Amino acid sequence: MTHKITQKIVAYKVLSKSDADTTAAQVEQKLLESMHENVERPEILLGSTYKIKTPQSEHALYITINDMILNQGTPHEERRPYEIFINSKNMEHFQWVLALTRVISAVFRKGGDACFLVEELKAVFDPRGGYFKKGGIFMPSLVAEIGCAIESHLKHIGMIKPKTMTDHQKRFLAEKRREFEARHGETEGLDFPEQAVLCNKCSTKAMVLMDGCMTCLNCGESKCG
Repeated sequence: MTHKITQKIVAYKVLSKSDADTTAAQVEQKLLESMHENVERPEILLGSTYKIKTPQSEHALYITINDMILNQGTPHEERRPYEIFINSKNMEHFQWVLALTRVISAVFRKGGDACFLVEELKAVFDPRGGYFKKGGIFMPSLVAEIGCAIESHLKHIGMIKPKTMTDHQKRFLAEKRREFEARHGETEGLDFPEQAVLCNKCSTKAMVLMDGCMTCLNCGESKCG
């Protein structure tokens, strides 16, 4: 395609292949769709619902998070949260639950990295005390469990990369568990021994005394380094 030059040429620059590739990448980056507060809501959103059942209430909470698909059909396709809804028959927490959903949804639509919400919510403690979930996981509050549900969703859509233990760590923990069961009996039907105490790192009741050192059988945390 030819382009007619209608103005006087005052300067010029010959682009190398690397310069051309960089320029093309910059143009492509500008054309990519990203999440922002003025993004138009599509008619259909993909969603996932998470059930929370706590010993503090006879009614469960259902957390629904709807996502947008950005740059659909391209190599840059990504799924990002757009809104959150929390429903329950229990009307005791209606006001703050409604406020929380609106604030979190606003943060989602603002764009950027919304992963900080997880740590902020998980750090909320109930003055009446927390509770243990199935598997010995301690929840300091209902808000913290909502944060855990959001964390699970962000891991599911790829915004948070799950931390995985190395094969060496897995073998180490398996060996420690075998040693503990050899001394104190097997823990059939239980995720962790009954004698285990709460681990401050992973909030799981999985820390046992081994060779004079407290060691977590869930995350590998050890008081001896």
